[in-house]
Amino acid sequence: MAVSGGLSHLIGMSTIDDTRWDLVCRREPAPDFLYGVVTMGIYCRPGCPSPRPNRRNVRFFADVPAAEAAGFRACRRCDPRGERAALAREVVRDASAFIEAEETIPSLDRLAARSGYSRFHFLRMFKEHTGLTPRSYAEGVRARRLQAALQGGARVADAVTGAGFGSESRVYENTGGLLGMTPGALRRGGTGETIRTAFADCPFGRLLVGATGTGVCFIGFAEPDDALMGDLRRRFPRARVVADDAGLAGTLRAVLDYLEEPKAGLELPLDLRGTVFQLRVWAALRRIPPGETRSYSELAAMAGTPAAVRAVARSCAVNPVSLAVPCHRAVAADGALTGYRWGIPRKQALLAREHAAAKA
Repeated sequence: MAVSGGLSHLIGMSTIDDTRWDLVCRREPAPDFLYGVVTMGIYCRPGCPSPRPNRRNVRFFADVPAAEAAGFRACRRCDPRGERAALAREVVRDASAFIEAEETIPSLDRLAARSGYSRFHFLRMFKEHTGLTPRSYAEGVRARRLQAALQGGARVADAVTGAGFGSESRVYENTGGLLGMTPGALRRGGTGETIRTAFADCPFGRLLVGATGTGVCFIGFAEPDDALMGDLRRRFPRARVVADDAGLAGTLRAVLDYLEEPKAGLELPLDLRGTVFQLRVWAALRRIPPGETRSYSELAAMAGTPAAVRAVARSCAVNPVSLAVPCHRAVAADGALTGYRWGIPRKQALLAREHAAAKA
């Protein structure tokens, strides 16, 4: 016997509510609904840490206006209206700008007093929104200043002083964590090195591969030859760049084969240069199987720093060897294809090709 349209609708709604209740029980975040607890008169996000309510007391709502129209008020713990979160973002944004503008690292007491919150509360907010402590954030600012000065050709001593470090010894003690190489090597910008290059046509336009004696140091595509070469030269401003189509023929073939039929990852010898954190993120990206994606928060956990979501996104953005380090497999928490150096349509196309190849 055919089921009536009204009954079908009710069955469908029941199934949806069962799925929503399962998410509430597992405290999994979900962007498309809220739930209200009749006995408490409050509404929450699905991931709310409050004690699990009794199922018969729960009502589901599509959004904040629907929940409030039904007479429920916002939970103070999970902040479904996002008001506290917005205020915290503004506090952290202001503190970050203040740190960026200071020549020395401001103390936690000074930052907290400036924000109007206690040390504990301010520290927790800052870590939740940046994945870093204020000091670690400030250390990153100093490292970027040092990197920019050295790449600009400043003397090591001048760059160290200008970046806010007390002495060169402090920089050399943490060379890997700050720069991924010695200050002198960074300042030389590839001086004394030869980078061999080769161009080819690929499904997304032009493709450029660059390699040192250690391995591939640059892969770029989908731009004119001059733009691709300019990108490589900015990364190695003092290196000797020579064309070597014959010597890199095998490397180009491997990249083109991957783009045509990406059943496996692109395995090439690489010469990756970055901070210790960046190298961990790039290694995590290479562990994602073709055809699959991971959110930035999942990548942060894979890199051993679960809270450093924004820092992970920045590491993806400066990845020098796209495809070999598959930053196109990094997505937003809701699965959105955000932030790709070579354009969202190409990111979507790469993932579609990988997914189709994985299912074949």
